[in-house]
Amino acid sequence: MAKDQGAALDRKKLMGDPIMVTTIVVLIAFLTLFILYPLAILLVDSFVTDSGPSFEVFTRIFQMGSFTTAITNTLAVGLLVSIVSALVGLLFAYVEVYVKLNTKFMSGLFQVVSMLPVVSPPFVLSLSIIMLFGKSGLITRYLLGMYDNSVYGFWGIFVVQTLTFFPVCYMMLKGLLKNIDPSLEEAARDMGASRWKVFTSVTLPLVLPGLGNAFLVTFIESIADFANPMIIGGSYDTLATTIYLQITGAYDKQGAAAMAVVLLCITLLMFVVQKYVLEAKSTATLSGKASRARMLITDASVRIPLTVICCALAIFVVVMYLCVPFGALFKTWGYDFSLTTKWFEQVFTKYHGFQAFRDSFLLSLVAAPITAILSMVISYLVVKRNFRTKGFIEAVSMLAMAVPGTVLGVGYIRGFSGGIFHTGVLQGIYGSAAILIIVFIVRSLPTGTRSGISALRQIDKSIEESAYDMGADSFTVFRTVTLPLIKDSFFSGLVTAFVRSITAISAIILLVTPQFFLITVQINEFAEKGNYGIACAFATILIVITYGSVLLMNLAIKHFGTSKKLASEED
Repeated sequence: MAKDQGAALDRKKLMGDPIMVTTIVVLIAFLTLFILYPLAILLVDSFVTDSGPSFEVFTRIFQMGSFTTAITNTLAVGLLVSIVSALVGLLFAYVEVYVKLNTKFMSGLFQVVSMLPVVSPPFVLSLSIIMLFGKSGLITRYLLGMYDNSVYGFWGIFVVQTLTFFPVCYMMLKGLLKNIDPSLEEAARDMGASRWKVFTSVTLPLVLPGLGNAFLVTFIESIADFANPMIIGGSYDTLATTIYLQITGAYDKQGAAAMAVVLLCITLLMFVVQKYVLEAKSTATLSGKASRARMLITDASVRIPLTVICCALAIFVVVMYLCVPFGALFKTWGYDFSLTTKWFEQVFTKYHGFQAFRDSFLLSLVAAPITAILSMVISYLVVKRNFRTKGFIEAVSMLAMAVPGTVLGVGYIRGFSGGIFHTGVLQGIYGSAAILIIVFIVRSLPTGTRSGISALRQIDKSIEESAYDMGADSFTVFRTVTLPLIKDSFFSGLVTAFVRSITAISAIILLVTPQFFLITVQINEFAEKGNYGIACAFATILIVITYGSVLLMNLAIKHFGTSKKLASEED
């Protein structure tokens, strides 16, 4: 009863705040227009034909051999990639949390491996695999003497996606393993259980929901991946590439919309299970922090094999990424390894390099702060405010995480190139810079929102209430009290949004028009043509930009964030 009265009082206070009401209305309009509307248009396109509502389009695409092959291929790759990525991620996390690493080199190596996929374009490893193991590969041709080796197809996609996604699993599982109370495992050891028995009977059951969570997140990422299958898939088509080719090759927008709905249904199902089942179980299983420090494994028979395996794999991943700048510095990869800067020169003199970097940088620079502010506002409303549409705002803002980029791209084509926006206020948005910025915002919004929600839940409500009691309005409280307390999350969301935007490919490749040159689209175009020198030069400069952005973020958090102040207060 008291809780209901409190909620009613909160709602009454909210309705008396015009700034907050306006913010909520604008947010609902934005989320409906740019997330729900394109997805709704896809459904309408798929089910409504000239003769009325019908399953005719779905019947047609399911009778297409290319579609059934693509969906089978997609599920096969996704299943194997997610299993292997989750297991390799668990191995890395276990070694870092449980095994005594003798050198700082190991910890630094693990940290580099975990960060590389974040700051790199999504298809860098595809370029590396081709340059190392392809027909003109450095390893296959020059070390092994193989002249007809092909890396294209199922195994090429599997290797590239596994190396790209296992660091994500590693980061997810590392936190879970750290939260396991060491006394549970040590009790089993004291009763005579072997390390393997302790792992299988105590550690693994506790981390199993988190492992399932990592599996599903990777599965969603894998089946939604467009860039890697496009470059290294060869004739092995996946659903994302088939949708793209259905629009650009067959000019069948309605068929592409139906295929996009099928892919969306798969990812949404996985997202719902991951978000509302396994994530909740993982939180309930491992609540709180470990009660004391863990006794690390020093036994050489366990420590040496595990660290050697992890080191070898980590070094291999780093070498793969290093291939890209070397590919841009060699005259002709596979034939002439003399050093040259001609590829970098051609990027700017022949292939619109200045315009590509200018367009990508400016669009991402505009999208990033908007995304960071929107994420913090949504997080604030979800955590600190009570109103009827709160669940809608949270659910829709997180929905974009489950929508593959290709699906979103098709939705925007169908929704904004005609339909109800053929005339009116939003007439002309399709093909403009605005639609690219909106896509960047929508794609990065869930990541920033999750970070913001986690940060805000750690702030005591009484801090803000005291500001309200002194007469401050909601905007003033958010600007002067809440935002300074979550600076770290804000900076992190800002740079994450910038990096995700400047390295995006799957959604924008369907929406970009000839008036814009974007770096990732250029890399994809030259990689498809086999012009790896130019592709590597573009990718190298892009990696430098994104890595520099992350370094600047860390510097900003160190000097202006809350962590430094809190640390000095605790001392």
